[in-house]
Amino acid sequence: MIDVAPFTANWQVALPGLLVAVTAMVVMAADALEPPGERDGLAVLGILGLGAAGAAGLWLWWDGGNAGGFQDTLRADRYALFFTALLCAGSLLTVLLSVDYLREQPLPAGEYHALVLLSTSGMIFLAAANDLIVLFLALEIMSVAVYVLAGMLRREVRSTEAALKYFLLGAFATGFLLYGIAFFYAAAGSTRLDVIAQVVARDGLTSFTLLGIALLLVGFGFKVALIPFHVWTPDVYEGAPTAVTAFMAVGVKAAAFAAFARVFVAALGRVAASWTGLLWVLAALTMTVGNITAVRQRSVKRMLAYSSIAHAGYALVGLVAGGKDGGAALLFYLAVYSFMTLGAFAVLIALGRRGEPNEDLADWAGVGFRHPVLGLSMGVFMLSLAGVPPTAGFAGKFYLFSAAVEAGQVGLAVIGVLNSLVSVYYYLGVLVAMYMTEGERAIVAPAARPCLVASILVAVAVTLGVGLLPAGPMEFARLSFASLK
Repeated sequence: MIDVAPFTANWQVALPGLLVAVTAMVVMAADALEPPGERDGLAVLGILGLGAAGAAGLWLWWDGGNAGGFQDTLRADRYALFFTALLCAGSLLTVLLSVDYLREQPLPAGEYHALVLLSTSGMIFLAAANDLIVLFLALEIMSVAVYVLAGMLRREVRSTEAALKYFLLGAFATGFLLYGIAFFYAAAGSTRLDVIAQVVARDGLTSFTLLGIALLLVGFGFKVALIPFHVWTPDVYEGAPTAVTAFMAVGVKAAAFAAFARVFVAALGRVAASWTGLLWVLAALTMTVGNITAVRQRSVKRMLAYSSIAHAGYALVGLVAGGKDGGAALLFYLAVYSFMTLGAFAVLIALGRRGEPNEDLADWAGVGFRHPVLGLSMGVFMLSLAGVPPTAGFAGKFYLFSAAVEAGQVGLAVIGVLNSLVSVYYYLGVLVAMYMTEGERAIVAPAARPCLVASILVAVAVTLGVGLLPAGPMEFARLSFASLK
């Protein structure tokens, strides 16, 4: 008889992810039982499940947050629980802004909400994975659901194209990750990160370890859209339903960075000199190419896609800087990036309507005066993404570049600052269109979309609140990163 006790001990480490997965099942069952046309109840179920999972994560965080389970292949350390809370918050806002969006788009609400929840459960397990096999499984749970979400507008060619391109990107990433995992297993005889860390500390860099590092770096590069691994990412972001694009730009990126940092800091931190220089180059290229390409875009949605790539470069600065300050700055930046990006995409949704997405910059003419709430909110998000005080984006970049300078990476900090100046041009271009040009294009009144407006206002409140009082959230990020072993 097989003794499963060692595997199920401390099962609570999986509680947040399990709660989200169970909620997805409940949503699918409710969708089958609900009368046709009744969609809002499914969103309520999703929000309740995500709230419960986030509360469970915070409870584990305050309870000490250092448990391991399933033979230590999952970790409920404060690092994982920080991302659990962030991912639940981001997914909750996604579900909230999707309520009004789904009323106008030919999307099946049950399948949509269930896929968002299943993808979120994969993200939570990805952040908690202390084993490369578990990391791979969680990554696939997250990715497969997003492939389907990207192509849910089946009558639109660009949505189908987005799903196909994202699937091919994911296939490449999966291939590199699996080969990298195989080389690490050959080097260490295990796929657990703590065992790999011990072997690397004992034996140093072997040929298998170097190959594993290179292949995992390429795989993660695809997932977080680093240059030159971004390839079709802007096309995917542009073609997917806008609510799905927001979810991808925030949730997928945050979860992939969580796994990226855990592998390279916890398992490979003692040989950081072997990969820091390469990450330096990738960070500089990603910031520069992302921002320069964004300047040329006339579609706001595509501009935000390239902006998302540039922000991956900013976040990578924290990993290059290393140490507690760099790691804490990385976590803080991913958190504030999530809210300001979700808010920007929510305003983009609010300006569109069925058959008229209003994604071109010209479509934003005069919006600031005709719809003050949307105009002011978008202004806050654009200024925050550009890093203008007193927004959360400014605080995030300040912490990142300060950590880089203290770590001796002055050149990378200078490149980051210069790229931030370049980004001001295209972010302010949206404000110029809203407030300095005239336009008559009709859009749906914000009052007719209360859930969407609520998500926008929450994002504005967090973006301004964290910008004005960043010390508390930064300390939360610092304590969370300190638990990473």
